[in-house]
Amino acid sequence: MDTITQPETPSHTLLEDLLALLFGTLLVSFGVVMLKQAGALTGSTAGIAFLISYVTPLSFGSAFFLINLPFYWLAFRRMGKAFTLKTFCAVAMVSLFTRLHPLFIHFSALNPFYATLFGNVIMGIGFIVLFRHKASLGGINILALWLQDRIGLRAGKLQMAIDTCVVLASLFVVSWPMLLASIAGALILNLIIAMNHRPGRYAV
Repeated sequence: MDTITQPETPSHTLLEDLLALLFGTLLVSFGVVMLKQAGALTGSTAGIAFLISYVTPLSFGSAFFLINLPFYWLAFRRMGKAFTLKTFCAVAMVSLFTRLHPLFIHFSALNPFYATLFGNVIMGIGFIVLFRHKASLGGINILALWLQDRIGLRAGKLQMAIDTCVVLASLFVVSWPMLLASIAGALILNLIIAMNHRPGRYAV
């Protein structure tokens, strides 16, 4: 019996990858700005960068860029040159855009709970755009994507566990209401990732 073969799905073009890096990092960085103005937190490497920016003179962008530096070795060794280059560019662009957004937009009245929840929704969509084009935002994302590829552990589930720990570590930095809102936001972000980024769900 003849075997029906599926046509090979073409990979993304260079232009598509570049546009995805631009759109994905714009979304993530805009969500970061919303959380920053609300005084909230999130999980993963971004959450650590938030903590550092709240207790030191370093800006979020600077802290985020520096924290990711040790993870590029793992990305290069385990996930290849292309993934590492895209991830380095994505991290640099988010660091840059978090500085640029406030030059063009400022929220004079922003409900902190709304900003925390909706900011994480925006960030989650941005993450999916980057993941679909073989890029990430470094740190825990690299570890989560590598484990998903190696052992099938969903990136969203691992990040959800780690993100909860990061947010809980911020107990002495933010108020209890904002801490609860931050945990809810981190759960929403990772739910978006868990639902939309599964092994074998997409062809590319």
